[in-house]
Amino acid sequence: MSDPTSAPRRLPDGVEDPVGLAARLEEHGYLADEGLATAAYLALALRRPLFLEGDAGVGKTAIAQALADVLDAPLIRLQCYEGIDASQALYDWNFPRQVLHLRTAEAAGRVEVAGEDRAAVAEALEAELYDRRFLVARPLLQALEAEHAVLLIDEVDRADDEFEALLLEVLSEFSVTVPELGTIRPGTPPVVVLTSNRTREVHDALKRRCYYHWVDHPSFEREVAIVRSRMPGVGEELARQVVAAVQLLREQDLLKPPGVAETLDWSEALVALGADHLDADVATRTLGSVLKFREDQERAREMELGPKVARAVAGDG
Repeated sequence: MSDPTSAPRRLPDGVEDPVGLAARLEEHGYLADEGLATAAYLALALRRPLFLEGDAGVGKTAIAQALADVLDAPLIRLQCYEGIDASQALYDWNFPRQVLHLRTAEAAGRVEVAGEDRAAVAEALEAELYDRRFLVARPLLQALEAEHAVLLIDEVDRADDEFEALLLEVLSEFSVTVPELGTIRPGTPPVVVLTSNRTREVHDALKRRCYYHWVDHPSFEREVAIVRSRMPGVGEELARQVVAAVQLLREQDLLKPPGVAETLDWSEALVALGADHLDADVATRTLGSVLKFREDQERAREMELGPKVARAVAGDG
């Protein structure tokens, strides 16, 4: 049997190169820069997982959804956390259904036999209990069993070393072995996107299996374009002011610098208030949209954002 991971991936119409992919992503509301578009294109063309690392809120998770839209494939998400194990990521057995099946067999009198027949019945019942219908597929197995899918393994840096080893095994072979059922292999391996906020270093072995890209905060003009694309109700002036303020905040020594997600949240809050520009008063009143720590908010209030934003917008634009 030929290895499905070695065959070239058939890409959607218009995705002949990174520029084409960037254009298709933009159609679905994601504005990727040249570096990210190239990384995503090569990951698709070479059938390699795409490993995206960067600060929280820079759009790592969002590109997985955009790729799913471009490929017209379902997005299957595995959210990593401390202590996650194989049963939560791969599969588990539906114990209540297995017990119900056993009780149903008892009620039907199937277990009330003796001698050699009893042993045969017990063996048959055990085989039935570990039938595929009692297997609960978790995200990794769901992605392998799907005809085509985008698998997002989100915040892999939150998991532990043992889970990384499991991921490395699954992503190297694109198969899962269930002892009671055998090995499950996909006809077409899923597109895989892994993200990390770099709360700890992910092992080199897993990174080597992937195509790696560091996702940085966007430039001023690109972030303005992202705001205008995602939120058409935000005017040009307000968008430039909000982005200037956010980028000024990122330069400060904050506990949690704001990402693009916070830029969008702040813009949404200002539109909800009917604001058409960002002044010192409205900026102070809406800091809860962009800064989530009291210490960060106090530092922002001390900055006199209004005048600094005006100067930043004039200088950038």
